[in-house]
Amino acid sequence: MAVLPLTVRPLQPPPGSSIDFGAEIQGVDLENLTEEQFGTIRKALYEHHVVVFKHQKGLSPKAQYELTKRFDPVSDNYGHGKTIDAKRSILHPDLKTVPHQPQVQVIGNGHVDSYEGLKDITLRHPHHRTFHQDHVPEEKDYEFTRFYRWHIDAALYDLYPPQVTTLMAVSVPKGRRQTLLYDDGTGETMDVPLGTTAFVSGERMFELLSSEDKELVKTSKIEYAPHPYIWMSQAHSRSTGLGMHSEGLELPDSELPPIDPGKIMVFPMTWKNPVTGKLALQIHPSAVRRIHCADGTTIDDLTRVRDIVYKLQRPAISPQYVYPHDWEDNDLVLFNNRGVLHSVVGAFQPDEVRLFRQCNLAASEPPVGA
Repeated sequence: MAVLPLTVRPLQPPPGSSIDFGAEIQGVDLENLTEEQFGTIRKALYEHHVVVFKHQKGLSPKAQYELTKRFDPVSDNYGHGKTIDAKRSILHPDLKTVPHQPQVQVIGNGHVDSYEGLKDITLRHPHHRTFHQDHVPEEKDYEFTRFYRWHIDAALYDLYPPQVTTLMAVSVPKGRRQTLLYDDGTGETMDVPLGTTAFVSGERMFELLSSEDKELVKTSKIEYAPHPYIWMSQAHSRSTGLGMHSEGLELPDSELPPIDPGKIMVFPMTWKNPVTGKLALQIHPSAVRRIHCADGTTIDDLTRVRDIVYKLQRPAISPQYVYPHDWEDNDLVLFNNRGVLHSVVGAFQPDEVRLFRQCNLAASEPPVGA
């Protein structure tokens, strides 16, 4: 039987789209990956940021973990560490751990009798009503949706942001689509597949900036809140899912787990692509706390910090720059976690079962700036 050569085919943007990233890779057995094949996949990932492997039925959690780890062989711990065990963390309800491969998480929606050693589990797809300040009316919930939270997969405290995330679609509800609302006064909307994962390019986010703002982001750093997913647990997101409203609802340090100042993360605003050298504007907008400027000053008024970051990021999440992946059963998607932002999308009915596996590993090195 002839072995098909490994091919990398850039995704074709649909009419009206201006996305300049994404590719599909064919002709590779991910359970038996050679070094040469991995080299091609790695290059494709950093050139295209989101790569899709179709027809991966039977791909084991072990192979998914091993593929993820090859991007950073020294790494081995799940990207959020054990912070998901904290009951107050906004991440806690959304994740179940594969018992025999603890770096791999099961996510989705609905009841699953049995999967990879997990028994009688109920998965909960994040819904914007639990996180946004205002909501799509309940009677329109299955017709309309929003971006839940634009983010980078990262603990943002103690652990460095993962290099890549792998997402495996085991079972995907079929057929229904939703209208995504920005609800920010722009009138922007998108037609999206149910339960899409939406991606935007950090490189495009940088390219859209003015010359003045490019200089700002190349020379400034972001400080993230300690234990950010507990810190923000009482606060509310903007309607675009891009950062938070400032209502004074963040938890004070005294109500957080113990804080080690040495574990607070301060990263450049722009992160350099290890293959192309291009800069991506990579900021997790919900967790920002302070901006450290090139002249040595610090912006620590939280409202102002959030407004600055929102102004920098908002142009790049307009519909023409968003890639909403239309999931099919047995899709495996790898994405450059240091070159894209992504968001959960969608509102499911209780009987719409969605079963996915996610893997990312806290990186061995911090991101490199400009």
